[in-house]
Amino acid sequence: MNKLSPLPSSKLTVINFYYAYRTNIFGLLLGVLFGFLMSHAGATTYDYHAKMFLLIDLQLMKVIGTSIVVAIIGILLLKKYKVRAIATGTEVDFVKKKYQEGLITGAFLFGIGWAMTASCPGTVPAMLGEGKIGAVFTMVGLLLGTMAYGVLQTYNDHNKTREKTYHHRD
Repeated sequence: MNKLSPLPSSKLTVINFYYAYRTNIFGLLLGVLFGFLMSHAGATTYDYHAKMFLLIDLQLMKVIGTSIVVAIIGILLLKKYKVRAIATGTEVDFVKKKYQEGLITGAFLFGIGWAMTASCPGTVPAMLGEGKIGAVFTMVGLLLGTMAYGVLQTYNDHNKTREKTYHHRD
């Protein structure tokens, strides 16, 4: 084959696919690695969650605490060195969100759901990957709760817009 001849079309297709979906591929690989690490740490085991909430065994609490410390250090380093995203090359931006009035209620409901299902929403995909059938019900609950939030948020936004329009007419 001549060195100047073009690449075979199948090879170009694979290369184009990679460049078009590299962010998704990278995210998928990191997600699989994260799920493996959570499983290895015991975060996908119902008993560890139950024992943590009953204050019997704090292994999972130690894992969560360690991850928080690592995340804080990582974010400080990312900010200090103005790191760029691996997949896109854009500078990583840390936007501070404003406090929202439903935050405390939402955190309370999140905790109740976590305690009732013995699974954090972040561990549910890994539990599904392990074949734990109970995680299906938790995932359905997560999806329904997310949908309900979206519907209520849309309803609230619509009513606020109507109120502003109504008061503006006066």
